[in-house]
Amino acid sequence: QVQLIESGGGSVQAGGSLNLSCEVAERIFHPISIMGWYRQPPGKEREFIANIISAGSTNYAASVKGRFTISLLINKRTTTLQMNSLKPEDTAVHYCNVLYNGDYYWGKGTLVTVSS
Repeated sequence: QVQLIESGGGSVQAGGSLNLSCEVAERIFHPISIMGWYRQPPGKEREFIANIISAGSTNYAASVKGRFTISLLINKRTTTLQMNSLKPEDTAVHYCNVLYNGDYYWGKGTLVTVSS
Protein backbone atom coordinates (compact mmCIF):
# COMPACT_ATOMS: atom_id res chain seq x y z
CA GLN A 1 0.00 0.00 0.00
CA VAL A 2 1.31 3.44 -0.94
CA GLN A 3 0.22 6.45 1.08
CA LEU A 4 0.24 9.85 -0.60
CA ILE A 5 0.46 13.12 1.30
CA GLU A 6 -1.00 16.13 -0.48
CA SER A 7 -0.58 19.75 0.54
CA GLY A 8 -0.96 23.25 -0.81
CA GLY A 9 -4.68 23.64 -1.33
CA GLY A 10 -6.52 26.73 -0.19
CA SER A 11 -8.55 29.73 -1.27
CA VAL A 12 -7.42 32.32 -3.77
CA GLN A 13 -8.95 35.02 -5.92
CA ALA A 14 -9.24 34.65 -9.66
CA GLY A 15 -5.92 35.30 -11.34
CA GLY A 16 -3.97 34.06 -8.35
CA SER A 17 -1.65 31.09 -7.96
CA LEU A 18 -1.32 28.01 -5.80
CA ASN A 19 1.23 25.23 -5.66
CA LEU A 20 0.13 21.70 -4.78
CA SER A 21 2.52 19.02 -3.60
CA CYS A 22 2.17 15.26 -3.36
CA GLU A 23 4.72 13.04 -1.68
CA VAL A 24 4.91 9.30 -1.32
CA ALA A 25 4.87 8.85 2.44
CA GLU A 26 6.94 5.76 2.86
CA ARG A 27 10.01 4.09 1.48
CA ILE A 28 9.48 2.55 -1.91
CA PHE A 29 11.40 -0.23 -3.60
CA HIS A 30 10.48 0.34 -7.22
CA PRO A 31 10.46 3.47 -9.40
CA ILE A 32 7.18 5.31 -9.67
CA SER A 33 5.95 5.03 -13.24
CA ILE A 34 3.54 7.97 -13.37
CA MET A 35 2.57 10.75 -10.96
CA GLY A 36 -0.39 12.94 -11.72
CA TRP A 37 -3.26 15.12 -10.61
CA TYR A 38 -7.00 14.87 -11.03
CA ARG A 39 -9.76 17.11 -9.75
CA GLN A 40 -13.43 16.81 -8.93
CA PRO A 41 -15.44 20.04 -9.18
CA PRO A 42 -18.59 20.29 -7.03
CA GLY A 43 -21.32 18.09 -8.47
CA LYS A 44 -19.14 16.79 -11.31
CA GLU A 45 -17.07 13.75 -12.22
CA ARG A 46 -13.39 13.47 -11.40
CA GLU A 47 -11.28 14.66 -14.31
CA PHE A 48 -7.67 14.45 -15.41
CA ILE A 49 -5.48 17.55 -15.02
CA ALA A 50 -1.88 16.56 -15.67
CA ASN A 51 0.67 13.81 -15.26
CA ILE A 52 4.39 13.26 -15.53
CA ILE A 53 6.05 10.07 -16.63
CA SER A 54 9.18 8.87 -14.85
CA ALA A 55 11.27 9.76 -17.88
CA GLY A 56 10.06 13.35 -17.61
CA SER A 57 7.41 13.72 -20.30
CA THR A 58 4.25 15.53 -19.30
CA ASN A 59 0.60 15.60 -20.33
CA TYR A 60 -2.03 18.24 -19.61
CA ALA A 61 -5.76 18.63 -19.98
CA ALA A 62 -6.65 21.30 -22.52
CA SER A 63 -8.39 23.32 -19.82
CA VAL A 64 -5.16 23.86 -17.85
CA LYS A 65 -2.47 23.77 -20.51
CA GLY A 66 -0.37 26.92 -20.40
CA ARG A 67 -1.55 27.78 -16.87
CA PHE A 68 -0.50 24.73 -14.84
CA THR A 69 2.93 23.10 -14.66
CA ILE A 70 3.60 19.64 -13.23
CA SER A 71 7.06 18.77 -11.98
CA LEU A 72 8.80 15.78 -10.46
CA LEU A 73 11.31 16.54 -7.75
CA ILE A 74 14.75 15.03 -7.91
CA ASN A 75 13.87 12.54 -5.18
CA LYS A 76 11.41 10.99 -7.68
CA ARG A 77 8.83 10.65 -4.88
CA THR A 78 7.30 14.11 -4.93
CA THR A 79 5.33 15.87 -7.61
CA THR A 80 4.22 19.47 -7.59
CA LEU A 81 1.51 21.25 -9.55
CA GLN A 82 2.06 24.97 -10.01
CA MET A 83 -1.29 26.54 -10.83
CA ASN A 84 -1.27 30.07 -12.24
CA SER A 85 -4.00 32.32 -13.60
CA LEU A 86 -6.58 30.44 -11.58
CA LYS A 87 -10.23 30.72 -12.57
CA PRO A 88 -13.40 30.10 -10.56
CA GLU A 89 -14.00 26.99 -12.66
CA ASP A 90 -10.76 25.54 -11.25
CA THR A 91 -12.54 25.18 -7.91
CA ALA A 92 -12.40 21.49 -7.03
CA VAL A 93 -10.97 18.86 -4.75
CA HIS A 94 -7.60 17.99 -6.25
CA TYR A 95 -6.30 14.44 -5.98
CA CYS A 96 -2.83 13.05 -6.45
CA ASN A 97 -2.56 9.78 -8.34
CA VAL A 98 0.44 7.51 -8.84
CA LEU A 99 1.14 4.34 -10.76
CA TYR A 100 3.51 2.25 -8.69
CA ASN A 101 4.52 -1.35 -9.24
CA GLY A 102 1.51 -1.93 -11.47
CA ASP A 103 -1.14 -0.42 -9.19
CA TYR A 104 -2.78 3.01 -9.01
CA TYR A 105 -2.99 4.86 -5.70
CA TRP A 106 -4.94 7.99 -4.76
CA GLY A 107 -4.40 10.70 -2.20
CA LYS A 108 -7.24 11.90 0.02
CA GLY A 109 -7.57 15.18 -1.86
CA THR A 110 -6.96 18.84 -1.17
CA LEU A 111 -9.52 21.57 -1.79
CA VAL A 112 -8.79 24.49 -4.09
CA THR A 113 -11.31 27.33 -4.06
CA VAL A 114 -11.07 30.20 -6.53
CA SER A 115 -13.33 33.17 -5.99
CA SER A 116 -14.28 35.71 -8.63
